[in-house]
Amino acid sequence: MRKTISRARHLLSAATIAGVALAGTSALAQDKKVTIAVSIPAATHGWTGGVVYHAEQAEKQIEAAFPNIDVIVSTASSASAQVSALEDLSATNDLSALVILPFTSEELTGPVEQVKEKGTFITVVDRGLADPSIQDLYVAGDNIAVGANTAKYLADKLGGKGEIVVLRGIPTVIDDERIEGFTKVIEGTDIKILDIQYANWNQDEAFTLMQDYLARYPNIDAVWANDDDMLLGVLEAVDQAKRTDIKYALGGNGMKQVIEMVKAGDQRTPISTPYPPSMIASAIYMTAAQFAGQAPMRGTFKLDAPLITPENADQFYFPDSPF
Repeated sequence: MRKTISRARHLLSAATIAGVALAGTSALAQDKKVTIAVSIPAATHGWTGGVVYHAEQAEKQIEAAFPNIDVIVSTASSASAQVSALEDLSATNDLSALVILPFTSEELTGPVEQVKEKGTFITVVDRGLADPSIQDLYVAGDNIAVGANTAKYLADKLGGKGEIVVLRGIPTVIDDERIEGFTKVIEGTDIKILDIQYANWNQDEAFTLMQDYLARYPNIDAVWANDDDMLLGVLEAVDQAKRTDIKYALGGNGMKQVIEMVKAGDQRTPISTPYPPSMIASAIYMTAAQFAGQAPMRGTFKLDAPLITPENADQFYFPDSPF
């Protein structure tokens, strides 16, 4: 959850950048140059805007603490642009590690594998690769739980019956997992999913898709937007159409604007689920620990996905956060 990742971030920044500096001085004493590339999507929506912000903050902190470590943050506006940027990073630098949040899973798997073959340590964040064996470290939220917990809440509120529509994100592992968690719960009820299409985690595209849903379906009991950026587009479309049949419109990721709605007791959007963009910083800190602190990090680091409700919303609300 957001509080958990915040604690992890401070542990991995403070302990790795301050305390571990004492235990790991041998790596620095050898004057060994370490280059960590960070490849992430550009700030195409609120959540990725947060990712860029936290990646740049981690870059400054690590480079200030460890002169031997060079962190290169690279952003890309599409999957193809990220592939090209990754090829350039690998060709022009001797990469000790790569921290990557793939734009899409399928298109980035091959290029990341090629970097891996050069002996580079691979940390994958959030969206995952089509072949998880490539990664040394994986940092993400529990996306199956994001979908399942939302579906359980919705099924309970609808009394196990009704008609709903769903918006998908970008074709990635995490979107697949969210949909899997959600639909498995819904399949055990009398709730019918009228339609489910991609809106690419984009507010404008979600607005357009929701307009289409509203035109085609005279009754919709609830909407699951999969993501708070898309939720804002959904709410705008519903309000413009003056539709009163939609009892619930839910998203996810814990955007502060949506948390404010939850805190205020909004009847249509009474919950969210946390998925903080600051996880990119934790991934960078953990990767740097391989070299700065001789602290080998391997495996999977996943966040919980509890429901954010009016009762606990203050724990997940950060007014100064970019997301």
